[in-house]
Amino acid sequence: MERKGTGRTGAEEVIRSLQNPRVKQWTELQSRKGREKTGRFVVEGHHLVQEALQSDAMPDTVVYSAERRDSCRELLEEAERQGIECVAVGEEVLAKCTDTGTPQPVFAVVPKLSWRPQDLLKASEQGGLVAVVDGMQDPGNLGTIIRSADAVGASGVLLGKGTVDLYNPKTVRSTMGSMFHLPVVQGDLTEWLPAAAERGVQVVSTSLQGAVSCYEHDFRKPTWFVIGNEGQGVSPEVQALAQHNVLIPMSGRAESLNAAMAATVVLFEAMRQRRMGL
Repeated sequence: MERKGTGRTGAEEVIRSLQNPRVKQWTELQSRKGREKTGRFVVEGHHLVQEALQSDAMPDTVVYSAERRDSCRELLEEAERQGIECVAVGEEVLAKCTDTGTPQPVFAVVPKLSWRPQDLLKASEQGGLVAVVDGMQDPGNLGTIIRSADAVGASGVLLGKGTVDLYNPKTVRSTMGSMFHLPVVQGDLTEWLPAAAERGVQVVSTSLQGAVSCYEHDFRKPTWFVIGNEGQGVSPEVQALAQHNVLIPMSGRAESLNAAMAATVVLFEAMRQRRMGL
């Protein structure tokens, strides 16, 4: 017999069939189409599930391995205290519903984040720093930029059209929970960059043309910093909206930095200036 869990960490009956309707629903969340249809995504592993439980994005369901229940007992007890449904499944079901080769013993189904670009505009009125991502394709790079933005205390991250899905399992893992710490929103950059500029925000982009060193530019003002695609950089239509161009000076023979690394360098320079002054 199979049924959903009850929220108790005791002797739930276990879902083991891959044909179970709930298993099919969870498996569907591995695709972007499935995530967009349901407005849900999956976070895998102790750390990310804990981050979700501590955030405003209340998980709908926590799913765990019946065979490895003891390894996540405290997590399940926390979910129970919050009134979140806990469902026990077999290892084959766990493997089917998750993206990693060696599944961790627990995952959670979480509603998509509810932040909007307007939230970033409000933060920018108070000296905000926003990382703007234009067409980035690598989920690991996007996750790293979100972590870096979180690390420097940025106001948020704005994802433009053509950027890899925030809820891609690899992106979610790469954020290491930072996606729950600050607003990460999606929007049309040709609409929101001018809107930010109208409110006194400086729009800064990386470019080799007419650029100054990132260590010479003043990042103490409200700033939206644009990071482009790994291969092509910032798109021409977005580049045209930038008021300032900066570059990262290099002493060695490397031609360029990885997009996420370059963004991290500039974001930490902005943090240094804001803490210590130029």
